[in-house]
Amino acid sequence: MADENTQGATSPSLNILAQYTKDLSFENPGAPRSLQARDKAPAININVNVNANPLSETDFDVVLSLNVEAKEGEKIVFAAELVYGGVFRITGFPQEHMLPVLFIECPRLLFPFARQIVADVTRNGGFPPLMIDPIDFAQMFTQRMAQEKAKAQVQTLNS
Repeated sequence: MADENTQGATSPSLNILAQYTKDLSFENPGAPRSLQARDKAPAININVNVNANPLSETDFDVVLSLNVEAKEGEKIVFAAELVYGGVFRITGFPQEHMLPVLFIECPRLLFPFARQIVADVTRNGGFPPLMIDPIDFAQMFTQRMAQEKAKAQVQTLNS
């Protein structure tokens, strides 16, 4: 029985304390012409970034940035930028699991809300709602870690 209680006291915990929109921008530079029917959908480019900053020993601010640009040729049809954050309390995780929790699990929890904001703002801008496909935050994290490792190796070679 004592083992169960000990494990329960130190079991990993991830709580969302707050969610917020830090920055939201929508541009429709060609309006009202851009709202006319078109033969084909514009090319849409979406950039995603995740950052995390400690607020205390257990609390972290995780920020998901989405930049969307819709173009017809070189002409911007619309552009949207969203910086959406969450304050997370993370306890009981081994140190080696902290980065994956911060850069995979936290943005995974924030994404549905950010996706809805982008869909609403594009719809409110006069376009069909842009429903961003699910994002593989684990793959993004793996790529980021590989880039950081390569950068560190280059810096070591240059030293």
